[in-house]
Amino acid sequence: MSKPDELLVHVAALVESGQSNQMSLTVVTGGAVITGRLASEAVWRQRVSEVLTDSDRLGEFSAVFDVPVPNGPPTHLHFHVARILQGTVGIPETGGMYRVAIEDVSAWTVGDFSYSDR
Repeated sequence: MSKPDELLVHVAALVESGQSNQMSLTVVTGGAVITGRLASEAVWRQRVSEVLTDSDRLGEFSAVFDVPVPNGPPTHLHFHVARILQGTVGIPETGGMYRVAIEDVSAWTVGDFSYSDR
């Protein structure tokens, strides 16, 4: 088990405190590059729950996300409007919802990346 980056934990804590929902971040985890904007865990869970509730086939899973957020320092980053960068594209193009364990982040930078053929 690796030791989480204290600076990244502090960034996540500021997002969790509700001081900002505009923090863009790019991380490398498990060989994947994920780029997008961070959300608090409560907001992220609520949004995932809403998406699942609206699904004909997955509605029963929405309750799993509709639970109180545990107290303590953040252990995960919660991305929304995020993409996994693959070659010259971001998947999905419209952005998705990703949860990444802070201890699994091997590299990170402030800001998000996008590709252009121009």
